[in-house]
Amino acid sequence: RRAVVWKTVGSKSNGENEAQDTNMASLAPGGYMGLQPPIILLREGTDSSQGVPQLVSNINACVAVVDAVRTTLGPRGMDKLVYDERGQTTISNDGATIMKLLEIVHPAAKLLVDISKSQDSEVGDGTTTVVVLAGELLKEAKPFIEEGVHPQTLVAAYRKACKVATDFIKDFSTTIEDLSEEEKRNVLHKCAMTSLNSKLIAGEKDFFAKMVVDAVSKLDQKTLDLKMIGVKKVVGGTLKESFLVDGVAFKKTFSYAGFEQQPKHFTDSPKILLLNVELELKSEKENAEIRLTDPAQYQEIVEAEWAIIYEKLDKCVESGAQVVLSRLAIGDLATQYFADRGMFCAGRVPEDDMHRVAFATGGMVQSTVNDLNAEVMGTCAEFEERQVGNERFNLFTGCPLARTATIVLRGGAEQFIEEAHRSMHDAIMIVRRAVKNAAIVPGGGAVDMEVSKVLRNYSRTLMGKEQLFINAFAKALEVIPRQLCDNAGFDSTEALNKLRQKHASETGEGKHFGVDIDTGGVCDTYKTFVWEPVIVKRNALQAATEATCLILSVDETVRNPASEQEQGM
Repeated sequence: RRAVVWKTVGSKSNGENEAQDTNMASLAPGGYMGLQPPIILLREGTDSSQGVPQLVSNINACVAVVDAVRTTLGPRGMDKLVYDERGQTTISNDGATIMKLLEIVHPAAKLLVDISKSQDSEVGDGTTTVVVLAGELLKEAKPFIEEGVHPQTLVAAYRKACKVATDFIKDFSTTIEDLSEEEKRNVLHKCAMTSLNSKLIAGEKDFFAKMVVDAVSKLDQKTLDLKMIGVKKVVGGTLKESFLVDGVAFKKTFSYAGFEQQPKHFTDSPKILLLNVELELKSEKENAEIRLTDPAQYQEIVEAEWAIIYEKLDKCVESGAQVVLSRLAIGDLATQYFADRGMFCAGRVPEDDMHRVAFATGGMVQSTVNDLNAEVMGTCAEFEERQVGNERFNLFTGCPLARTATIVLRGGAEQFIEEAHRSMHDAIMIVRRAVKNAAIVPGGGAVDMEVSKVLRNYSRTLMGKEQLFINAFAKALEVIPRQLCDNAGFDSTEALNKLRQKHASETGEGKHFGVDIDTGGVCDTYKTFVWEPVIVKRNALQAATEATCLILSVDETVRNPASEQEQGM
């Protein structure tokens, strides 16, 4: 069976029809009665839909996805509980996390998942904002599409509006580069608090915002490498029991007998030896075959194996190291050997922790124990093993090259700690971005309302259809303050009318007004320290516009069928 397309010849005079039939019959193999040969373009079973209905269908799918995450926006946003077929439960109100877990299969709606992921990796926060904004832009475009407006005219207008908006945001922002260190730190603290406002740990936002700023300020200010901030999670205790380690901390690794006899605390700048060597008594790894003629020769082989391991251990001791860490196993013999000599050892240390220890202490990971000298050893002011909840942690503090920090999170339930970790990640990313791009804008929907006003005014200077489309873009931006009010249980219509009145002021005194989430009214969010880095808004606006333009420019969807399996397999 094949999908077949037939074309019939229109009615003509009898003479013409006869001539046409003769031509068709002579041209087409098997042609008969004025019919062209079948044109087979696509495989059988291929589903193809196109035109305006297809475009509207894509918009409806995207709006349905947006409705799933819409309620998580803002400080009073609700959380979503997602569980999979394995019974794994995730509680989150982070847009990117929810979008990833939803496992969306609709091809157009998948674009929204991609933009939330890109916002998460590029900026860290604003993942729900970008999805809600894209959904609203599509919703505003839908009536125009249904009325027969060509999608490309909409796309051109949306792109122009986005450029005007991003240029305005750049001018509207306040730079923090000229501030003193103390003032700059204060601004970063406020940005972190704004990010944490909408998270599960908002109750302790002041405590965690300080921790985040401290952690980011420990990093190398040129690279601000996120991998240099370790986050360790320990179930139990309260959020307030979380703490920041000025250096490296990692969970105690698997240990053998003799471990308890090792010293657990060094305060006199201990030397640290980092290895990628197995310190364990091992028989020959390869499938080697050794033929013996005398049983005494077997004893010599055994003694040689013991001599090799003892030689390795002696060289570690001679190096003067007091703490030995290895990526590979450190066996019971080595553990007891080091304990007898007043040394601490840990084997099977995770790679990222090993990397951070090397970075902080100035040590180099060695793949052999030969030629160990002072240059390859690391050092720190203090090393200790500390009990945290039910876990024991190895802490390296006072590191000379400390461009790293570790946050140890506490909390009642595993899901709660996981969400706290995601919240901290967003706040860390925001502070990093604020350090790199030292400009901020007021939050709470203030910047969205001001941009909306600017675009409305701009649209009146244009002639033709563009005016309508840019006006629609301006209206779509109002979704942010509206959704903030709706999620907090306030009357969004009343709040929006107040905001429009404030932002319409010719003196410009109301340009920083946004939603007051505590009263349901409006307030100057710049004065109430609801600040966010300008890159969050700029990136969200650009990503949402690009996604919208891409969806609007698709007018046909072709779904190829799964390839048929060969017969007889």
